[in-house]
Amino acid sequence: MSFKRAIYLLAFLVFLGMLLQGQNVMRTVGRDLVSLRIEIISISLIISSLAIVLSNWKKVPVSSHQAIVSSLVGSGFAFGVSVDMNTLLRIVESWIISPVGAFFLSIVVYRILELGTSKIPPLKVERYLRYLLLLSGSVIAYNTGANELATALGPVVYFGLLTPFQAAFMGAILLWLGAFFLSGRVVETIGKGITALDPFSGFAAQFGAGLSVLLFTTLGMPVSTTYCVIGSIIGVGMLKSTRTAKSPFLKRIFLSWIITPVIAMALGYIFAKSIYI
Repeated sequence: MSFKRAIYLLAFLVFLGMLLQGQNVMRTVGRDLVSLRIEIISISLIISSLAIVLSNWKKVPVSSHQAIVSSLVGSGFAFGVSVDMNTLLRIVESWIISPVGAFFLSIVVYRILELGTSKIPPLKVERYLRYLLLLSGSVIAYNTGANELATALGPVVYFGLLTPFQAAFMGAILLWLGAFFLSGRVVETIGKGITALDPFSGFAAQFGAGLSVLLFTTLGMPVSTTYCVIGSIIGVGMLKSTRTAKSPFLKRIFLSWIITPVIAMALGYIFAKSIYI
């Protein structure tokens, strides 16, 4: 599939995911986490937008969830509104568990696929893999709407600025534009920078990540598709050979995973304090 066709399919599945299952995550981020004010929403979206654009330019994957949730919490503290610490704790736990779950699920999927295709001629396996890769990519795209987009627009919807349908439609279009103009640099990092991916391991990695995100989406937890994909790629890479995972890239990604929420929360607090004062 060409890159252009892939992002058209992405836009449709993102819209579908947001519309059908986005309410779970929107409720957590838009209602349960922080008592919202328009200033808090604005600060959070500005900070997370800058973080995502900068990370794409630097070719380092970043979690939009971490930037959005952390800046919401930081802004909430600054304005003195109610912040539900139990909800925040469950979200942080999900950030940790979801990529680990994707790691193990990708290994399980790889082993099942390996056993299932062991007696099938290679040409048939290749044909099946084309459809399986499309399936796994579609699951990831659906999750992007149901979880990623729902996280970004949950506060907007629950504050009454957009209806769920309007948020899904506009979000899908804007995500398509972002994918078209910016995603190529991160695609290179994910697809080549961590470990070498063949179609066989690519399916296992995508599908393992997709299953992990889908589970947490059902639970209403905003988790990062990006980091679940990275976790599953590492899982498949280590299964094939412990040397296939490239440590310099992993160090950058791990540092980003820690630094992003800390900086986003600090910036949210500082910006909100400057406005509130």
